[in-house]
Amino acid sequence: MTDLQQTTPEEAAVKAGVLIESLPWLQRFRDQIVVIKYGGNAMVSEELQDAFAQDIAYLRFVGVKPVVVHGGGPQISQMLDRLSIPSEFKGGYRVTSTEAISVVRMVLTGQINPQLVARINAFGPFATGLSGEDAGLFGGRRRGVTVDGADHDLGYVGDVVEVDPQPVLDQLAAGRIPVVSSIAPDLDDPGQSLNVNADAAAAALAIALQATKLVVLTDVPGLYADWPNRDSLVSHLTATQLREMVPTLESGMIPKMQACLDAVDGGVDTAAIIDGRQPHSVLVEIFTEHGIGTEVVAG
Repeated sequence: MTDLQQTTPEEAAVKAGVLIESLPWLQRFRDQIVVIKYGGNAMVSEELQDAFAQDIAYLRFVGVKPVVVHGGGPQISQMLDRLSIPSEFKGGYRVTSTEAISVVRMVLTGQINPQLVARINAFGPFATGLSGEDAGLFGGRRRGVTVDGADHDLGYVGDVVEVDPQPVLDQLAAGRIPVVSSIAPDLDDPGQSLNVNADAAAAALAIALQATKLVVLTDVPGLYADWPNRDSLVSHLTATQLREMVPTLESGMIPKMQACLDAVDGGVDTAAIIDGRQPHSVLVEIFTEHGIGTEVVAG
């Protein structure tokens, strides 16, 4: 070892302190299921993609059972633009036409899912790709949205109304890391796929799996009580407090916070939104005393 590679006693002590800080969280989460929703800007940067894959592999190596649910908004928008297919959002949801749903399905299940699986598998042969359409994992029904008192049709957009967790449980029992794309079959129209919000899909899966924690990666530091006041970041709140705040939130944040609320109401111990633009944000949230972002608990 050269002098440049040597660690001083002080540096070693700092590293040991970080490891020891993680001990109670390792004890808490070992053998527990943690559902992580991955999407947004965290998926765009190569550096952040690699850091996320490392985090997920780390969780697996220390005995946690991570389950990844991913969306792909930026990539879907890019592909729709490339194909000159109009892209429109209403109430935080993408309006999805017949043309668009084919692109959504192709990007989520055919592009993003295998790429993410490959990145995680660079650290060991653990990750396996699943779609919400596989083995009856998800069942969806079309939904609309109400904006300023007016109802709007969203096309082939749905809610996850049924979850059969067995396909995911089978993969976990085999020591694998399930990576699930947020697409669902339409229960009312066999053969038709629905674009389902990945935040809501992750919450529904977390409930069905009886997960200990739901972590939602987003592109802001957390929930602000008085957006855009940067000093109003809320680090911890109860489900009751969040329920009162949801109607006042800006439209893009509503699906994420509603997912956290649904998860906690459904029996998940804690749910958190964290800034996916920060490398290794998943590990910081799970294995440090204060975590990052905004955590929601029952109450």
